[in-house]
Amino acid sequence: MSSLGERLARLQQDPAAGPASASLVPSPYRRAVRPGDPFASLKRRVHQNLIDTLGPKLYDANLGAADLEQRVRATLQTVLEQDETPLTVADRARVAQEIADEILGLGPLEPYLNDPEVSEIMVNGPGQIYVERNGRLSLIDGAFAGEGSLRRTIEKIVARVGRRIDESSPMVDARLPDGSRVNAVIPPVAIDGALLTIRKFAADPFTVHDLVGFGTWTPQVAELVAACVRGRLNILISGGTGSGKTTTLNVLSSFIPPDERIVTIEDAAELQLRQEHVLRMEARPPNIEGRGEVTIRDLVRNCLRMRPDRIIVGEVRDGAALDMLQAMNTGHEGSLTTVHANAPREALSRLETMVLMSGMDLPVRAIREQVASAIDVIIHQSRLKDGTRRITHVTEVSGMEGEVVTLQDIFLFDMRAGLDPQGRYTGQLRSTGLRPRFLDRLLDHGITVPAELFSFTGVPRW
Repeated sequence: MSSLGERLARLQQDPAAGPASASLVPSPYRRAVRPGDPFASLKRRVHQNLIDTLGPKLYDANLGAADLEQRVRATLQTVLEQDETPLTVADRARVAQEIADEILGLGPLEPYLNDPEVSEIMVNGPGQIYVERNGRLSLIDGAFAGEGSLRRTIEKIVARVGRRIDESSPMVDARLPDGSRVNAVIPPVAIDGALLTIRKFAADPFTVHDLVGFGTWTPQVAELVAACVRGRLNILISGGTGSGKTTTLNVLSSFIPPDERIVTIEDAAELQLRQEHVLRMEARPPNIEGRGEVTIRDLVRNCLRMRPDRIIVGEVRDGAALDMLQAMNTGHEGSLTTVHANAPREALSRLETMVLMSGMDLPVRAIREQVASAIDVIIHQSRLKDGTRRITHVTEVSGMEGEVVTLQDIFLFDMRAGLDPQGRYTGQLRSTGLRPRFLDRLLDHGITVPAELFSFTGVPRW
């Protein structure tokens, strides 16, 4: 048997030998970077000439997007014709498109932002870009011209929403005009160069039928959840990062009657509500002097004075949980929010912790009583190993027994159904056969849920 040192050396030489090899290679050499662009120097020259030619017109607020694009493309063709570098027709078109994308859009990311199959874009430096398609990651051929080009793209994104990124504030959350979520990190926090992550949102928001088609939930669960929203139950959507909580929250909000006044509160505006009477508010970070910060908690407090019928908080992650629970307990029924957690029980534990973060010295029992009386239903969503996003629990918060908040699973995902030949889970949400207690409350609102929705279908208990 070979020694441990020999096995480690063999793993480091052969990347296919095992998963441990990646962690044995020093970080500057671990990144798989695409070969250099043969037209990099040409693009730099043409880009600079274009800027010199158009000058302030690139930043003219009175110039519409269509007019600006027309001027940029016309000037770009002129500058390329003046350059003496020999190019084929295909190469000329490619160079022109890439320069136009960098000036008018987000450079090499632009084709993937327009690709409906791409759900996430991850930039690990100017020469390494990954995209996610159908839950799978792949390295693409595109690359930024350099660190400066990547930093300009990041600054362009954050400037649109009135935020900043620099050495004093090296991390930022922002959004694109279509609502896609953006996170950027720059040095000194990002050791090997600027990092950019974009989680895309569909230009046309998903509907309840889309989620049924994706297998995220079943028609029976969709019918029950729609009844819960119309019946003004308070719903908490829990799940891990990238599990699809915001998408599900969007779909749930579509069940809200159109004659209700809705106030949405988010750290970065992502929700895409289609109702007419919607008031959107977004938190604001402090300015360069450390002033002017507006937190989620500030917005929750303020919205209570805005006569809301529904309060939708994109995500609770701090002391705002206390204000949200108090709003749910003081007449603002039918509120919706999300929280990061790995299971429904853990979601309640996280709420307790976040209430304590508010600075209020409350007994644990008092916090749990607030949670038990405020939250009616927990919808837990997971991103499974096959890349699909599924709702795995629909759970009722049924009250308190002693010091413990009692939960009752109504639907559970059958994880034990196994995988198909393609490695996809074959299970689905199945009823546990338990009748939720909130059905009586739904009847008070004139909403009847068919009893057959809760017919026992043999789901194994976890």
